Amino acid sequence: MIHNENKHNENEYHNRSLAARKSTLVSVVVNIFLSCFQVLLGIFSGSQGLIADGMHSFSDLVADFVVLTANKKSRKPSDDDHHYGHGRYENGASLIIGAILFLVGAGMIWSAGGKLLHPETIANVHIIALWVALLALTAKELLFRYMLAVARRIQSSLLIANAWHARSDAASSVVVAIGIFGNLLGYPWLDPVAALVVGVLIARMGYHFSADALHDLMDRSADADVEAAIKTTILAIPGVAGLHDLKTRKTGDLILVDVHIEVDGELSVREGHDIAVAVREAVMENKNVLDVMTHIDPYQGTGMPVC
Repeated sequence: MIHNENKHNENEYHNRSLAARKSTLVSVVVNIFLSCFQVLLGIFSGSQGLIADGMHSFSDLVADFVVLTANKKSRKPSDDDHHYGHGRYENGASLIIGAILFLVGAGMIWSAGGKLLHPETIANVHIIALWVALLALTAKELLFRYMLAVARRIQSSLLIANAWHARSDAASSVVVAIGIFGNLLGYPWLDPVAALVVGVLIARMGYHFSADALHDLMDRSADADVEAAIKTTILAIPGVAGLHDLKTRKTGDLILVDVHIEVDGELSVREGHDIAVAVREAVMENKNVLDVMTHIDPYQGTGMPVC
């Protein structure tokens, strides 16, 4: 029975990894095309903003390769050095993506500040740059929605972080479009002001992703609602009189559970073991639970468990 459950969890995890890999490869193809197209047309049209947006797309490629590497590493089975598998590669990758977002945002703030101080450095651009920026904006927004839908379907925090990185690239295209439009109308200062605002938003987003990943790497527990659901599941098992010291910790997007279950102290070792197995099987039905460690405490009458 346990073998079948483990096989089911392995298949589920394999399907999640395949979906993550597919969506990330789509992102790689789109970003390679967009970055080259934007840089070339930026040079042709004289738009520094379009060139910068193309370079920003290259940062998405870096994030995509981080995701692909983490996805491959996290699929490795447990070994002598990693008894709980390699799921935390995803947490580490989320930390890196958050750092990339923060640095991209900081770079946009720095660039926008320089333009505000020296507005004469903004050159007149060709109108084709505006159409390219709008095309890039549309492509990036569609890519974001596709990646976010896949990430939510397989419940991957790593892919959610990468999807929002794609949205940050779409936001930079908005900045470029506004800047180019303002340039064409004779208001070049619109570009650095918009870039400054979006740069702050991107840097803030990167900070939150990095902070969340760092907390997960430090054994942050699962959400209170998840723990409450696990507690309810355990207490519903016949023979469980109570529980205490329920602890959870995250590894990637999966959860490790430790719990002390209270059973009748007069039961045999085999009977107590069967109850512990039933608890593990019930909790493991949640596809986001990687493993459950139970400790049996004898419970007598209405008093406290005898530990």
